[in-house]
Amino acid sequence: MTERNAGYQVVVVGGGYAGVVAANRLRKRGDVGITVVNPRGEFVDRIRLHQFVAGTGGAVIDYGSLLGEGVRLVVDTATGIDVGGRVVRLGSGREVGYDYLVYAVGSTAGRAGVRGVEEFAYSVGEIEGARRLRDRLGELGVGEPVVVVGGGPTGIEVAAELAERGRGVTVVSGVGLMPSLSERGRRYVAKWLSRNGVEVAAGEVVEVRADSVVLADGGVLPSAVTVWATGFGVPGLAADSGLRTDSIGRMLTDETLTSVDDDRIVATGDAAAPSGQPLRMSSQAAGALGARAADTVLSRIAGTEPAVIDLALTGTCVSLGRRDGIRQLARKDDTAVNIYIGGWMGARIKEGTCKLGVWKMRREARKPGSLFWPKGGPRPSIAASKVISA
Repeated sequence: MTERNAGYQVVVVGGGYAGVVAANRLRKRGDVGITVVNPRGEFVDRIRLHQFVAGTGGAVIDYGSLLGEGVRLVVDTATGIDVGGRVVRLGSGREVGYDYLVYAVGSTAGRAGVRGVEEFAYSVGEIEGARRLRDRLGELGVGEPVVVVGGGPTGIEVAAELAERGRGVTVVSGVGLMPSLSERGRRYVAKWLSRNGVEVAAGEVVEVRADSVVLADGGVLPSAVTVWATGFGVPGLAADSGLRTDSIGRMLTDETLTSVDDDRIVATGDAAAPSGQPLRMSSQAAGALGARAADTVLSRIAGTEPAVIDLALTGTCVSLGRRDGIRQLARKDDTAVNIYIGGWMGARIKEGTCKLGVWKMRREARKPGSLFWPKGGPRPSIAASKVISA
């Protein structure tokens, strides 16, 4: 049975940062019915999953405090999009019809084709994996070795959180620590890890075993728990539904976030690849892109030309346990400059940033259209973006 209601019906597939902002912002019009389809009944604050794993903080928020009045939440898994029929198929067997669809499925934990990863490694990219990891850590003595594979923000934050709790941690990275930071910022992170007993091993992991990891040079590191934090993937819903995507599954869109295949489908957040050149996966980008996606839908309903993306990413925050952190500054094109704020102030900025993201979603629920973001970041020309849809 397909559910349809009066007025303009917009289905938002995904209830993460981008999806929640988009759903709330769509309430700028009173004649739009908004349905959010999400596989979980609670919002996962993914940027706090490292705290959740270590037992130093929570990462789950009730949707009742995030979604504005009138937004309907359907707890189910979207299994297919019927573009011709304009319906979203759900795992329960139900279907939800739409006039416009916001594709906000987000990202998932990355899984490289490395032997033993699926069987023995744990991830923190999603709440389910984080729960398994937390439970497993609770079974171990503090002195048992933990190996974190990945030297990016996720891996470093997990390693730092666990080290501060007294665990012996080794970080393995084939591309160095925090390559997105400036040289000075990378040195700061490396010094913190060293000072807090975190070992750093350069190399490529070729196998994960129940009690160790194997490096490409033949070295073997003992590991009671291996955390896989080498990046993120994207759900295959768009590609499985016949919509064009990039190489990892992000939906191809133009610069208004409109699908190159159907102007009634708008993609946002980690799952969108505008002009084939996606922005960095981050909650920072997701909020602004969620707002832009909603504005694009509202423009199409009103019969006006949607605005193009205008978003500047000006750096990143990384927590180093609960008492330290780093705020890396960057140019508007997300290129790091050799300036950062560290120490307790860096930690306070990171904590403030986490709280600000939730505050912005709640404010958008109270006052649709209130979200603002830094603008002016460089993007491909509109002419170039049309090449993808040709």
